[in-house]
This record gives sequence, C-alpha cells and structure tokens, in this order.
Amino acid sequence: MKNYKIILFTFLLLPLMVLAQEKKKDSIIDKPERPAFESATLIDNATNVLFNKNTLEVMMQHRFGEINGGTNDLAGFWGASNIRIALSYALHDRLTVGFGTTKEGRLQDFNWKAGLLNQTRSGKIPISVTYYGNFTIDARPNNKFYTKQDRYSYFHQIIFARRFSPNFSLQIAPSISHFNTVESYMENDRFAIAFGGRAKISSQTSILFDYSQPITSFGTDPDFPNISYNNPGLSLGIEFGTSSHTFQLFLSNLRGIVPQQNYMKNTNDFFDGDFLIGFNITRNYNF
Repeated sequence: MKNYKIILFTFLLLPLMVLAQEKKKDSIIDKPERPAFESATLIDNATNVLFNKNTLEVMMQHRFGEINGGTNDLAGFWGASNIRIALSYALHDRLTVGFGTTKEGRLQDFNWKAGLLNQTRSGKIPISVTYYGNFTIDARPNNKFYTKQDRYSYFHQIIFARRFSPNFSLQIAPSISHFNTVESYMENDRFAIAFGGRAKISSQTSILFDYSQPITSFGTDPDFPNISYNNPGLSLGIEFGTSSHTFQLFLSNLRGIVPQQNYMKNTNDFFDGDFLIGFNITRNYNF
C-alpha cells in the first residue's frame, strides 16, 4: 500500500511540471516535432496529442455488441452497445482537462493530460513524454455498493511516443489501474503496458493498431473458472482525419471505454472470436 501511495503521489505531481518548465533559448531553431498521432485517442488508449490553448474537443465513442454474442444480432449492431460522450478543454498548450460519461456502469470520468517532454525536429529530444490520468465514479444505484468509496477507480499512464516520419509513429504506454473494491480473486491494482502505432496510407487516411498487455495476473472466479481476466486487448482499425475532425473505425476485443475497465475487467479473447466493431469521432473547436 505504501508503494502505491508513492506511485500515485508521483503521478499527481507530474502535471505541475508542465507549468514549471521554461522554454529554451534555442526553441525557435529547434522546434518541437509535430504530434506523433492525429487524434488524442488511439482507439482505446490516449496518445501524446495535446491541443493549442483554448481548444475544445468533443468526442463520441461507440462500441457495438460482440459479433459472436448471439444469433440474429447483425454482427453485433443489434446487440447491447456501450457509448461514451466526452468533452476536453486545453487550459494550456501542455495541459488539458476533460469529463466524460459512459453508458455501461454509468461511469463519470474526470480526466487530465499533461505534456512533459516534446520530441524535437533536430532529434536532440528523440521522444515525447506525456502523462494521462483519470478519476472515475460509478454512478449506479446505492444498492450496488457498501460504501461511497466503493464507487471510485483511478487510472495513471505515461505515454512515450515517437514520430519516426510523417507516415509512421509508435508509442509505448505503461499504466496502473486502481479500483477501491474488487472481487476476491482480483487485486486492487493492475500494472499493464500498451503498444500502439499509426501508418499513413494517404494524406487523410491511416492504419491503426493498439495492443494492451496486463502485467499483474489475476486468479479465476470459482463460479466461472473458464473466464479469464488476464486477456490482452487488441484493436485494429482505420482512421480518417481532417483539419478539425477525426473518425476511427476498428475491430476490438475491448468492450469498455474508460481505460481501467478494459485493463481490469476484460474477459474477451480476440483470437477466440470475442471481438466487436467500434468507432471514435472527435471534433475540435478553437476559441
């Protein structure tokens, strides 16, 4: 518990570093590299993208039902869906805050993203480092919980991204998810790591992949021994972008949208056919 508090305290201090960082004298010559990705989200994980100060991002994320979820469900389109609608606002060129609401679990998430280090065009700084975190409240009825604190979960992630060329970018993102209350065969904290990338195939179209691997291992539910909570997440998709819109269409075995739901509670195995169709749509407004 002591180690967790140290990690949590460190993550919470990281956004303060953004405002304290001074611009270098040679910043005009050694300009920051363009963002490695088009959108602030790479299918299921955050990216290093931060918008200019006073930019408002509106996002809609939709996950249809699992394709093998039942008969007569039109590849999941008629099955139970999960939806998240969110807003985020850039308080600073390197600091964004947001709020989202998700249908499944009635999750209300307060999130923030801070740019800690920018890749430079000269290569002097070879990568971008970004911190993303959230605090989420499960807003289902009181009879679902013993105490108010049982509703809370947290997520912290450090994103290491590199734009190798105008057409190819990669990122690696270790994370920690925390739920105040979990089942007896689980742990409150789960460490994981994500790998993602984008390859442009035209000026406005890209191929995307996103892979999430849990590190902390969980046991099995005695009542459902065949269900595993240790399955990795895999998503493959295509992205269409304009100056102010981004549209991502993909296949994924992750049904959750708030990240700690995917890292802690995913039971779908992509290679067993447990995948679904989803999409993300974003629109940016500059003030």
